Amino acid sequence: MTNLQKWKLLHSKMVLNHHWCQVRQDEIQLPNGKIIDDYFVNIKPEVALILPITSRKEIIFVRQYRHAVGEFFIELPAGSFDPEEESAEEAALRELQEETGYVAQQVTKIATLYDKPSKDTNKIHLFLSENVMKSGEQNLDITEEIEVLLIPVESVQDKILNGEICVAGTVSALCLGLNFLK
Repeated sequence: MTNLQKWKLLHSKMVLNHHWCQVRQDEIQLPNGKIIDDYFVNIKPEVALILPITSRKEIIFVRQYRHAVGEFFIELPAGSFDPEEESAEEAALRELQEETGYVAQQVTKIATLYDKPSKDTNKIHLFLSENVMKSGEQNLDITEEIEVLLIPVESVQDKILNGEICVAGTVSALCLGLNFLK
């Protein structure tokens, strides 16, 4: 049995409350009695991510620029959502269609993970869909410029190992999701 204890929240206030970014400052008391008055927490929306695979065993990826680190990344289709407005599954299907023009008939829930629970509040919901089909064109947000890539399943592990695919949520979905394949 463990003696681990939760931290005690003494006071909390929103220090940044913008549509795109919310930050909360907590004053906490650690189990050892020490008080930390500047523990910052990022309030982030839920994320739905989908691992879409065609009937030809190609995974549909998106390649896009990520401004925070100033680089292009190969990722699986994903996006944030409000659980009061749509389910994680609905969000995953919507993001797939919007970002790639592909649609899925069925999805399988892979897992729900926390990205960075030390500082962020959000969950990442991972889904798998096989036999996805092209149905239309992309419907991108103003901040999105996305290249759609089809990569054979058998090539993915090498791309992870050589650093071409290196975004944590995408790598997690691939490592877990490929075990679900029929």
